[in-house]
Amino acid sequence: MVNAHYFHFKDDGSIPNNSTLSVIYYPAVFKTNPEKIEQVFNGHGWRNSWTGGVFNYHHYHSNTHEVLGVYSGSAVLRIGGDHGESFRVSAGDVVLLPAGTGHKMLESSHDFKVIGAYPEGKSYNLKTGKTEERPFVLDDIKNTPIPKTDPVFGSSGPVTENWS
Repeated sequence: MVNAHYFHFKDDGSIPNNSTLSVIYYPAVFKTNPEKIEQVFNGHGWRNSWTGGVFNYHHYHSNTHEVLGVYSGSAVLRIGGDHGESFRVSAGDVVLLPAGTGHKMLESSHDFKVIGAYPEGKSYNLKTGKTEERPFVLDDIKNTPIPKTDPVFGSSGPVTENWS
């Protein structure tokens, strides 16, 4: 059975978050083999992958969902904007952010690295909660399709079973 946790964040007036889809947290799913994160994401159709850190300011993507797999180190991420929650993540953890979900890094170990990817290799935009971004981003978020596969488990798993 998949050990996944679900979190829902409301629009805070700046960061829209996602009114219908929950953040999915997969703790330690790659704990014994973080070197396979990118290969698994890409194999399940989550491409346009990159390796790096997480910005230290609130941001989100209104036109696509994003998966972050912690490759090394640990960090505290703030998810959901100023009124969201802080998550301590470490190597092997995966966080799936539905379109519109704010996130930023609060602190990290010196070796913290994530691998990010997007369903079907979608190119992402970068939004920061500015007033002029609305209402365009709200339409983007609403019109972002549900992924066909789960980034970790493929044709089964939390995305295919719980996002509809």
